[in-house]
Amino acid sequence: MPDLPTPQDAAEAALFSECWDAVLSYADLCTSGSTAANQLAREAFALGIREARAAEESTRHGAGRRASRLPRIPLLLTAVRTTAAAWEAVGQGHKLDPDLRLWLNSGKAARYTGPPLRRPIALRGLRDMQEPDAALLWLAEVEALPLRAVARRQGLDPAAAMEELNQVRGLFRDRCHRNHLDTPMDAECRSYVRLLDAVTRSPVAETPEDLSRHLATCVECAEAAACLRLHGGGLPAALAQGVIGWGGLAYLERRRRAAEVRMGAGRPVPDPDGEWGDPAANKARTLRNGLLVAAVLVSALALAVSLMPFGESDDSAQGGLPTDSTPVAGAGSPAGPSAGPGTSPSSTDTGTGTPSGTPSGSAKPSGGGTPSATTRTDPEPQGTSSSTERTAACEVVYDLVNQWPDGFQATVTVTTAEALDSWRVAWSFRDGQRVDQMWDAAVAQDGPRVTASAADYNKDVPAAGSLSFGFLASWQNKNTAPYAFSLNGEACTLS
Repeated sequence: MPDLPTPQDAAEAALFSECWDAVLSYADLCTSGSTAANQLAREAFALGIREARAAEESTRHGAGRRASRLPRIPLLLTAVRTTAAAWEAVGQGHKLDPDLRLWLNSGKAARYTGPPLRRPIALRGLRDMQEPDAALLWLAEVEALPLRAVARRQGLDPAAAMEELNQVRGLFRDRCHRNHLDTPMDAECRSYVRLLDAVTRSPVAETPEDLSRHLATCVECAEAAACLRLHGGGLPAALAQGVIGWGGLAYLERRRRAAEVRMGAGRPVPDPDGEWGDPAANKARTLRNGLLVAAVLVSALALAVSLMPFGESDDSAQGGLPTDSTPVAGAGSPAGPSAGPGTSPSSTDTGTGTPSGTPSGSAKPSGGGTPSATTRTDPEPQGTSSSTERTAACEVVYDLVNQWPDGFQATVTVTTAEALDSWRVAWSFRDGQRVDQMWDAAVAQDGPRVTASAADYNKDVPAAGSLSFGFLASWQNKNTAPYAFSLNGEACTLS
């Protein structure tokens, strides 16, 4: 097992310390135990530092433009992947994560080491940037470091750090667009290059239906779209997946959590001067915390009201049933009226349209006792209605377009019997899948429940018309098809 390289100076020693934490975090994802993780991290760290020093030495003594290379942390993370591949080749694959071994022996791993023009767009775009710019982008987007700390580390003016970061984001987009043009592609992909560039430049640009369908079926164009679309918050995932490869999204989540843990769970990460980092992120956290507090207060008030002795309530006299069993949730609950944040999948509306929970707003019992589930009548339940009582007003087609060891791509098409001026499609996952990116809809996820809301340009749907959107998601162990689809709170049938 190689020893860690000896730092050449104090600045390099500090950098090694920060890089080591990132390398060990990714090595832990790639292995089956802590001992193997430490061994993989040490070997990869030694390999990466040797490569970085050799590149710097050749640049110092050579002439002309420097060779393209990644900044330190992503360079070391790719060294982890390279070392893991070497372990698999020499018979040490039993130390690695089983899913990583499958990935290493598939064609997906070859994209990162094969012909340069076939490598992921994010990897090529980051490599083509000047190293300080690439490092700024990676530290701010993937490592989740406070912006002021990144600015000081890069020798930038903290007051102008956000403007500098926005410029670097634009530079990364330009590099990715150029690399996308250089990529060998078929005639269909080539025909969408200019349109894809135009659509991803503006957050309000309308995505044509044919382009949306193409992105739902072409992995390489979907990857390019994620790199070109700087708005929407998908850039960190595009960078992590495109540069690291296997486990990129899991690594990204680990770095986010590590940044929060350093200052306490649930708190924004302050910069070293005690000021907060990204104002937009802090505003979102404040709003989310405010909604949570409001939901708790409303729940407490509802509980107090339900315990008050109202003499004219027949339900209270008969069986102690509350007059409304709808779960209490904040107004912004992404799961819609059929599934609150605390509702389990079994209590939401199912794909057949039959509610498995007790309908709320029930009629008063005509007899002296509480009606059973088989005899209780409810002419106008608040929720989805049983498929035996009425025909579902919508039909869903869920298409698994592509799947790889730690992620998948899917599309959802919903046909509605009624005209819509807005829509909200919800469903539940069975195996802990997480949606990472969605196009043609805005996504929100609360546990297993996912809600896709209409964009401004596709919210109107005619009667007997259809709506569709696609997404990228991650999975572990199993990837069972979702269930309990609903449209605006009404259950849909799954085709």
